[in-house]
Amino acid sequence: MNFLVVGPGAMGCLFASRLKRAGHEVMLADHRPERADFINKNGLLMEGADGEERVPVPVITGKAPAEVNVALICVKANQTREAAESISSWLDLRAAVLTLQNGLGNFELLEDVFEKGRVLGGVTSEGATLLGPGHARHAGRGETIIGPAGPADGPVANIVSAFEEAGFRTHSSDEVEDLIWGKLLMNVGINALTAITRLKNGLLPAIEGARAVMRMAVGEAASVAHAKGIDLPYPNPFERVLEVCRGTAENKASMLQDILGERITEIQFINGAVVREGKKIGIPTPVNLTLTSLVSAIQETYDKRIID
Repeated sequence: MNFLVVGPGAMGCLFASRLKRAGHEVMLADHRPERADFINKNGLLMEGADGEERVPVPVITGKAPAEVNVALICVKANQTREAAESISSWLDLRAAVLTLQNGLGNFELLEDVFEKGRVLGGVTSEGATLLGPGHARHAGRGETIIGPAGPADGPVANIVSAFEEAGFRTHSSDEVEDLIWGKLLMNVGINALTAITRLKNGLLPAIEGARAVMRMAVGEAASVAHAKGIDLPYPNPFERVLEVCRGTAENKASMLQDILGERITEIQFINGAVVREGKKIGIPTPVNLTLTSLVSAIQETYDKRIID
């Protein structure tokens, strides 16, 4: 298959390098020409349990020079619309658009830009940390689920097959909204806490205060999900978050990576989304509001931090 991976962040580098190594045609799309030039010259450098590997993947900053079967959107949620609009004018009308992004609203934003039916959604529990331009570490393995499943010979089936060939444990599902909410609760419990405490995922459950806040934040999000009729893909959300922390113990969560890099985070699409959805149906979410406010305060004051 021919893949266009939009965004050379940690997850973009991970999926692009693995798919390329498995024999698929892969291009990366980047809006920064200097970074694109660097990766075109040096390739993608991936670290993992098996050591380091450099994988040559072409990077484009404009129209793709070849046919694209699947556009995999790997940008931050606050960049989704801009990224989608940048490729919509030339992307083949037959190409599927797949988001595995964090947070709520990405699927709907993509459907605003592309025709309904072309957009696929899903979640991944793969963990990756960006170490530099085109340089990432695979920090934790997990499951990837995409949908709606569609026919046995349709695009989702082909993507599942390609992902499995690339070494990702993948299957399909028709319950896309349930999956997205299921992943949202994982991010609600982990991302903001790592950004505030600056701890790796695996340490959060061991810190009494962090564990207590995690339990309350996840509980609020689960209450909102249940009130909306969401069928979460696990029976105990808090225990599932603890499992993810253990499975990605050495991972620096994406929001922590953004804070360390002094970038805008996805807080408004994760904990902030829980607050907004809770307001719509009259469910209070004070812990998620507090986490959203704290992370927002941090990212708004990067130039005022006390260093010493």
